[in-house]
Amino acid sequence: MEGPSPTVAERMSLTTDRERLNSSNSIQRPHRLRLSPRHRRRWEGFRSIVGAFIFAVGALFGVALAEFLPSDEVATAPVSPTSAGPSDIATAAALVSPAVVQLESDVGLGSGVIYDSEGLILTAAHVVNGVNEVNVRLADGRQLEGRVLGTHTVTDIAVVAISGADLPVAALGYGTGADVGETAIALGSPFGLNQTVTAGIISATGRNINGVPMVQTDAAINPGNSGGPLINTTGQVIGINDIIFTEGGGNDGIGFAVAINVAIVVADQIVAGGDIQLATLGVATIPDTSGNGGAIIREVMAGSAGEEADLQVGDRIVAINGETILDPGQLFAAVVSHRPGSLAEIDFTRDGKLMRTTTTLGGISPLTGD
Repeated sequence: MEGPSPTVAERMSLTTDRERLNSSNSIQRPHRLRLSPRHRRRWEGFRSIVGAFIFAVGALFGVALAEFLPSDEVATAPVSPTSAGPSDIATAAALVSPAVVQLESDVGLGSGVIYDSEGLILTAAHVVNGVNEVNVRLADGRQLEGRVLGTHTVTDIAVVAISGADLPVAALGYGTGADVGETAIALGSPFGLNQTVTAGIISATGRNINGVPMVQTDAAINPGNSGGPLINTTGQVIGINDIIFTEGGGNDGIGFAVAINVAIVVADQIVAGGDIQLATLGVATIPDTSGNGGAIIREVMAGSAGEEADLQVGDRIVAINGETILDPGQLFAAVVSHRPGSLAEIDFTRDGKLMRTTTTLGGISPLTGD
């Protein structure tokens, strides 16, 4: 199936951590204003007067407000299910941080997250590509030798194994999905600064970047963050931080993380050994220009899952397993987020009628289509 227009990808400058670490970025400390003793006394007197004035105004406002509120009720504001304050971010970070590790090798420095009590670490392939062993630094200060079990350059996912007692494990948000506007928290070691936490929101989901479904976020992702987890406020890993969009080599507020549904499908196959396959429906599609959304089939591959489902050219796919499909990019992301060999319930329209079919998704390696 066709993804987004190639010209879009060509306009985007996607820079890996390894490339950006070679830049001349530096950390600058802010200047501090210094006052003479005489000016400091004047300033403190002025500040006291202003403080007293603000306190008086606040007291009067409180009295006036009390007249409009029932004495036996407390006014509370509704809380959005996706809203998150500093305490939510701190709690989520505290849950996951112990499982976040720093990875260092001859090819550079990056991050990872322990996702299995047996010592399995999810990270980005470009962090460990070309090496067999890495130094793993845990949040509690332990340094262990890590063995690279395998890498998958198409999705940029890798798995590293360590041995140790009482290893902390992060919870994976596999199958939970991610909502646009939801708080997103990135953890890792940007510029080698271990256990750094940044926060923002999920800007978009199902972004087809270099043929891989990704979560877009404005949480700051910098060199060294690659391979670290992107989490939600419940402390679940929803993505593996991977690349950024940048025009000047710095953080422009557009970062991408490999969706956890894809990452864990690849990771499981790396651990099992053998060829790595991603799910395929076996159809090529184009956008629906009528404004109804969905992905219109322009070709069905022979012997594919799409042919097994009796899908035809001209059918408009609108949902897979209940997930709404708005365009070919979303269809692509939805398909590869499933495991090869899994069942897929497909909703589509044909001649104006809504229909449903079920098929078993095929597998393809390397990733060449849906």
